[in-house]
Amino acid sequence: MAGQPILVVAPEPFLEDRGTPIAVYQLLGALSRLGYSVDLLTYPVGREIRLPGVRVFRVPNRFRIRTVPIGFSLRKLVLDVELTIALRRRLRAQRYRCIHAVEEAAFPALLLGRRAGIPVIYDMQSSLPEQLAQRRLFRIPVVRMALDACERWLLRGVSAVVSSTGLAARVRAAAPRAYVREWVYASEPCTVERGQAERLRAELRVPEHARLVVYAGTFEDYQGLPALLAAIPAVCSSVPDAVFVCVGSRPNERRTVERKAAELNGQLRLLPRQPRERVPALLAMADVLVSPRAYGQNLPLKIFDYLAAGRPIVATDIPAHRSILTPERARLVPSSPEGLASGIRDVLLDHALAERLAGAARAYAQRHLGQDVFVRSVQELYDHICGREIRSSRAS
Repeated sequence: MAGQPILVVAPEPFLEDRGTPIAVYQLLGALSRLGYSVDLLTYPVGREIRLPGVRVFRVPNRFRIRTVPIGFSLRKLVLDVELTIALRRRLRAQRYRCIHAVEEAAFPALLLGRRAGIPVIYDMQSSLPEQLAQRRLFRIPVVRMALDACERWLLRGVSAVVSSTGLAARVRAAAPRAYVREWVYASEPCTVERGQAERLRAELRVPEHARLVVYAGTFEDYQGLPALLAAIPAVCSSVPDAVFVCVGSRPNERRTVERKAAELNGQLRLLPRQPRERVPALLAMADVLVSPRAYGQNLPLKIFDYLAAGRPIVATDIPAHRSILTPERARLVPSSPEGLASGIRDVLLDHALAERLAGAARAYAQRHLGQDVFVRSVQELYDHICGREIRSSRAS
């Protein structure tokens, strides 16, 4: 597609196998497929990628940072300062059709984009005030009010907001006139090599007859892992051959959960974060997929993979899950150890229920989660923003 390139600004370790970097990769893939020329400005941490029409610019790594944790941290703050400086230089060096800014990068992007007369799309993967509220400092009322005011300023100032599923209501409440869309990410059923799931079971030393309950994702507090771990004894008292597999731990998190695993008589297996290509086999071997998320308004990205896997899902009954999961597609339960244990037991013991949930999840994914559907949603967003930008430049 001829014309000026698009600038995507991602304050993330890119590429890493976790939620937001994967979402950014899907966006870049869609823009590449649509024929756009794209520059990505991102952190100096992560794997290299190659996509047609996409150039990657990384900020300097003056402090030799090797990993960036999820959420607020000093490392992230340092890299965000570098990202802002690099963004200013990029805008001086190149005229862009629009800026697609992810998470907190939208603040400097709006300030600098306004000066340059470039429209800004805010990619709202989560609500920043809500995310920062996990830290005590940001729960102080006056600080929380200031953060909410900053978010309102941002939502009202950008040309468009594209949010994770479940966040559109928050956007409309803060900025009723905002143009807002929700992402529904592509997650198509993947063909799992014959015998791959069985080999994975053997690798985990899981008995052939065992019924597996699988969680895949980060081990951050908001994901609700403590409630899931507390539910294991109650499940196993009713289903003695149940084995739980939790995938996605980092070394510091793994040590904490390993202490809990030692108390569970071999009924919990832990796996570190896995390459994206191994995820289909991990999900395919499950008898139940579980999302015990405790709080947060944005839908976990894993839910799209769960649906595409066509396995029965048990998830906490919170608004984020309800944005795409229904009682027909998942067993929705209270966000507590008792609620999770009850839901998992129901699915493991009721074959008809498990088959019905799995079939509904698979059917939904086939209709709504294909790559073509996601690419079309990206095209509609950019037609709205870039079409308007072209018209404005012609009028002037």
